[in-house]
Amino acid sequence: MPPATEHGARGFWYAARPSTPPTPVDVLDALRGYRAAERAMRRRARGSMGVGETDLLAIRQLLEAQQLGRTVTAKDLARRLGISSASTTVLVDRLVRSGHARRETHPTDRRAVVVVATPQAGADVRKHLGRMHEQMLKVTESLDPEARRSVHAYLEAMRAVMEDAEPG
Repeated sequence: MPPATEHGARGFWYAARPSTPPTPVDVLDALRGYRAAERAMRRRARGSMGVGETDLLAIRQLLEAQQLGRTVTAKDLARRLGISSASTTVLVDRLVRSGHARRETHPTDRRAVVVVATPQAGADVRKHLGRMHEQMLKVTESLDPEARRSVHAYLEAMRAVMEDAEPG
């Protein structure tokens, strides 16, 4: 809802009213709005990168593992993404064809194969998502420490609710 001083539903001729804290429903509506905007942004990013939803999630997993110095096998990807081994094989084939990943021999087990993000994957993610992540960090840094603690606690509690939720 726009502030009383803006041209909007209330109009500029109404006196400003003291602002009230958002209600719990307002907060949940804002969270839903954020989730919808995030889904739309991911759809745009997938389209501009020429990859699907699972591909983008896999690229993220590969880049994160690379940053942490961890290896990722196809089995690891299947478990993290919740997909079958057959689907994982097709996924990795697709990522290799698109230039976002490559297969390499495991560094300590020559019988095993790991999946590694290519430099192109990192460049594509930075190109298509980097500015947005910078803006998100800037918004988060603008919060005072107490607000960050509150937002963090709220989001962790909401994540736990989602993880424990049973349909029906």
